[in-house]
Amino acid sequence: MKKSILFGTGLSLCLSWILAAAQPASAPAVSGVPAAPTSAPLASKVLRYAFPVAETGFDPARIVDLYSRIVTAHIFESLYTYDHLARPAKIKPLIADGMPETSADFRTWTVKIKKGIHFADDPAFNGKRREVVAQDFVYAFKRFVDPANKSPVVAGFLDQKYLGLAALREKALKEKKPFDYDTEIEGIRALDAHTVQFKLEEPRPRFLESLAANDLLGAVAREVVEKYGDAIPAHPVGSGPFKLVQWRRSSLIVLERNPQYREMLYDAQPASDDAEGQALLAQFKGRKLPMVDRVEVSIIEESQPRWLAFLNGQIDYINVPSEFVNQAVPNGKVAPNLAKLGIKAYRTLNADSAFTYFNMDDPVVGGYTPDRVALRRAIALAMDVEREIRVIRRGQAVPAQSIIVPHTTGYDPHFKSENGDFDPARAKALLDLFGYVDKDGDGWRDLPNGKPLTLEVATQPDQLSRQFDEMWKKNLERVGIRVKFFPGKWPEQLKAARAGKLQLWTLGSSAAALDGQGSLARLYGPQSGSQNLARFKNDEFDRIYRRMQEIADGPERDALFRQAQLISVAYMPYKITVHRFNNDLLQPWLLGYRRPVFWNDWWHMVDIDNALRPAKK
Repeated sequence: MKKSILFGTGLSLCLSWILAAAQPASAPAVSGVPAAPTSAPLASKVLRYAFPVAETGFDPARIVDLYSRIVTAHIFESLYTYDHLARPAKIKPLIADGMPETSADFRTWTVKIKKGIHFADDPAFNGKRREVVAQDFVYAFKRFVDPANKSPVVAGFLDQKYLGLAALREKALKEKKPFDYDTEIEGIRALDAHTVQFKLEEPRPRFLESLAANDLLGAVAREVVEKYGDAIPAHPVGSGPFKLVQWRRSSLIVLERNPQYREMLYDAQPASDDAEGQALLAQFKGRKLPMVDRVEVSIIEESQPRWLAFLNGQIDYINVPSEFVNQAVPNGKVAPNLAKLGIKAYRTLNADSAFTYFNMDDPVVGGYTPDRVALRRAIALAMDVEREIRVIRRGQAVPAQSIIVPHTTGYDPHFKSENGDFDPARAKALLDLFGYVDKDGDGWRDLPNGKPLTLEVATQPDQLSRQFDEMWKKNLERVGIRVKFFPGKWPEQLKAARAGKLQLWTLGSSAAALDGQGSLARLYGPQSGSQNLARFKNDEFDRIYRRMQEIADGPERDALFRQAQLISVAYMPYKITVHRFNNDLLQPWLLGYRRPVFWNDWWHMVDIDNALRPAKK
């Protein structure tokens, strides 16, 4: 299953990846990024990693996919961040100098910025050190609403209701002129060089969570964007621990330690009864960050070569593909042959979900009339999720009952709904009742108007996706529905999904913050084409969503969560299938790893022990 934050989540021979990683230092860089050697000196500490899905670029204002955001989270820095070891999650200052000053009505948030923090060196700065100032956050935030950037998260960004920001965007759209970055607005402004203030039209009690997102909301220097223009996705320049030194699109991403990174020491606040967290703190407290010198990320879409690369010691970490779970972590424990090699396992229930969305604008599966609702619910009831978990996912997931994901507010492990049902008999009855019957005698159901009913399922050209396609085919044939598949690379499918060009598609999404309302954004009308891939529009749901934004956590908000979940199940714009377990395997020389919950940055918090890493042959 491919994955994005909306968020989000791949047989070629392993040799093909080995050869790609071993290309000579003179291999051309993509999009103007300076070339760098693909192997660092032996004395340096190199974290080798693999993505199962290709990135799309590294301009925070233009990305939405998980894998691009993992990279940008290590280059840029937001005002706040999550404590690496705290469980439950805890937000702490990063660039901010202390916690924000907040008005009683949660409409005004004022943040002081630490002095002496600098961007990584770049030709855009003409040889001068460039300090991060409040205006860099004002500029970065405005970039999300600049029509020229076509930000995939613009709807969610505007949903915070910054005073004057929507009007500034509308002016650019109406006049068809370049976006006016120089006009000051009340909603986002620099009070002085080291103070930024946010003013909102409506109360936002959880606004702090939106300020703790390195991947999207880090400081951006205007002169860098203006220098590189349309090539900016290949030239991310932030104040974070790493900088991009090489990018071969959909193949290799290389980051190196940022020489201008300030002195940042390992520190955290794990709970007193958190033995693992306390042990990591004792081991690394006071160490200078980042602890590794270089990160090399290869794109290995097929599961088998990615798994073999880990077994051969060519990558240091892997989220075990479902096909290999039983041989890697049988019964939840590291296999004896791997344990003898010092390999460690880390298993968690992720704050995520896998789901199939239905395009509500599609003439076959979309719409709000009873017959269309019945079709979507019938398809959902025909999906054998338990078999999917057992056969394809190898037991590494739990059935989902709603759109809210574990570890977030609003999630209730005891909630039960039709979303979690597998009932082919009920599916057939619904289809019969609303006229989806075989009218021409060919053995397949037709639409109520007599035209053929064929579902068009988007998919990807990899082995795991083919397994899901086969299950889709069996599930739908069981209730008499034909299906055909449209394979495409994941980034292209995502682009088509956002444009409303796919009928239905299965993918995954991870929570980006503690508040479970982030999951509900997938149903919020104004976010159609962004987080709301289904393009679902329902006035009652939208009213509930807006009310939830304004009020503090408590019984009223809990009740609204439940109403929102029930609306989702009733109309079924999404069939939420599972919440997945992560089974991470770590080579013995990778030290200090702990899986993040809502955040994407951890490369700077781990160490590599070269004495334990086998020498290259």
